[in-house]
Amino acid sequence: MVFPLPDKYIDLLTDFGFKRVFGTEPNKALLIDFLNTLLPPHHQIQDVTIKNPEFLGKTLVDRRAIFDIYCQSTSGERFIVEMQKAKQTFFKDRSVYYATFPIQEQAQQGN
Repeated sequence: MVFPLPDKYIDLLTDFGFKRVFGTEPNKALLIDFLNTLLPPHHQIQDVTIKNPEFLGKTLVDRRAIFDIYCQSTSGERFIVEMQKAKQTFFKDRSVYYATFPIQEQAQQGN
């Protein structure tokens, strides 16, 4: 008697599934296609480098941040890709906080 195996799938709305499918180098083309579907024509992405999504802060008391996916475009722009399945109470606050990390990396340091 043969029992069919259940179909295997990854739920893209989970942290694991989203990062596994869109946040790995072998699947980089999927990420680019996905983002270009969402972005306006003047912001289309040609290529990305997937970067380490963990920022631990500069001191022991700094808050840390772990993004779903952190990328750098061929033009040098850095951007965060986050998937939200449900309403988050402090989503705006967290988004503003997360946005400071790419800004810190791209800004020139003063004397």
